[in-house]
This record gives sequence, C-alpha cells and structure tokens, in this order.
Amino acid sequence: MALIVIYCILPFYWMVVSALRTPDEGRSTELLPSPVSFENFVGVFAGNNNFMVSLGNSLIVSSVTTLLTLLFGIIAAYALARLRFRFKGIILAIIIATSMFPGITLIIPLLKMFTGTYEWFPVNWMNTYQALVLPSLSFAMPLCVWNLTAFFRQLPVELEQAAMVDGCTPGQAFRKVILPLAAPGVFTTAIITFIAVWNEFIIALTFGRDQDMQTATVSISKFTGQYGYDTPYGTIMAAGVVVTVPLLIAVLIFQRRIVAGLTAGGVK
Repeated sequence: MALIVIYCILPFYWMVVSALRTPDEGRSTELLPSPVSFENFVGVFAGNNNFMVSLGNSLIVSSVTTLLTLLFGIIAAYALARLRFRFKGIILAIIIATSMFPGITLIIPLLKMFTGTYEWFPVNWMNTYQALVLPSLSFAMPLCVWNLTAFFRQLPVELEQAAMVDGCTPGQAFRKVILPLAAPGVFTTAIITFIAVWNEFIIALTFGRDQDMQTATVSISKFTGQYGYDTPYGTIMAAGVVVTVPLLIAVLIFQRRIVAGLTAGGVK
C-alpha cells in the first residue's frame, strides 16, 4: 500500500518541486528546490497567458455541467430504480453503451453540428459555453445515471410509502425523504463529474479555440509563460499546481461523503 501511495504521489510532488524552482532551473533533477522561488507562479498570471480567464471558464463549464448532470441524472435514475416498465434493462444498457464511444470519434460529427453544417441544426455554437457543456454532459450522464440508479435501489421503498401515508405526495416523499438519504451518492457523483469535466481536454480544445473561451487545460497546453519562445517548464508546472489544488481541497472536504457513496450497498 505504501509503495502504491508513493507511486501515485510522486508526479504531484515533482510538479510542486518544479514549480518552486527558479525559472532558469526548469530541467533541474534535484529532489528539493534550492532556492525556493515563487517566480513561476507569478509568470502563470503574467504576460498574455489570460490564465485567470481560463480558470473562470473551467469553473463555469465544470459547475454547469455538474449541475445539469445531477438534475437530469437524479430524475432518470430514480425513475429507472422505482418504476416498472418494459425494456428497462435495455434502456440501462443503451445508457451505459453511450459512454463507451471514444471521445475523439465524436469530435467530427459534433464539429459539423456546432458549425451549422447540418440543415437540421443551423446554429453556429463554436467558441460558446454550450458547445463545451453539452458534449461533456453526454459523457457524464451515463456514469451519473448508473451510480444513482444503484444507490436508489438500496433505499427501501417503504420509506416513500410511509411518507405518503403521512400525507406527502410522491414528489414530496422523493424531495424530503429519499433525496436527503441519497446525499452521499449525489455528492460522489458530483465530485467525479466535476473532476472529469475540469480535466477534459479534447472537447475544450476543439470547441473553445478563442483565447477568451479556453479552459485551463487548453491554456496550459499553449503556455509560453513570460519568456517568449522557450518552453517554460517551471511556469507550466506552477499552472498545473494551480489547477490541481482546488480539486484536492474539494476531495479532502467531501472525502467522507465520497467514501460513503462509493461503499453504499457493500454491507447490508
């Protein structure tokens, strides 16, 4: 276990160490920075990088995608877990099958659609938030539906029946009884979705080409730092730290709910 943890932490450690070196020591292999410098972090937000705008774009796209995924995913998962209808198994299989397509294979059809090439979709959505949110939503939805469907199935239906005996409508029973109990599963799905969209690169690179619409991952890939034409290794590493730390903080804050959601149903 210790070896596995060390193996997982080493890349992040090296990223932090490289970010804390002076800009002219980008290729240094020393285990500790000497001296410690914050010039690379200054370079992240200097010059024409427009990195603060890119961080804002990543936050908007990730937050909106997560909220929409939860909104539609919770409703769909609850219906699949509670309602009885024909071909429910086939519908679940189709939902999970949509997540098996490599993202790169869908870029060309999406590009034609978002540039108004198709007559049935005469809208140019290039360099807009909707062009970044909708494809990410389609990839995040299957995971959300499957996770929450399994979670809702673990909750006894008698809880809703008791609530309706006490005067709740089906909607009130779901909102006031089932949804609070499903909070661990919802939090787990939200965190996983947010991290996946935050780290997404291909869709953001294709549909957010303008500098004002670039997400943080795309901005880092085009990084020049404040030094022009050389490869600013230290500044790129500093930008990686800036992008990664918010995710680490979020996971640390919600770790108990995440673990509860991932292990739900493991013990009856």
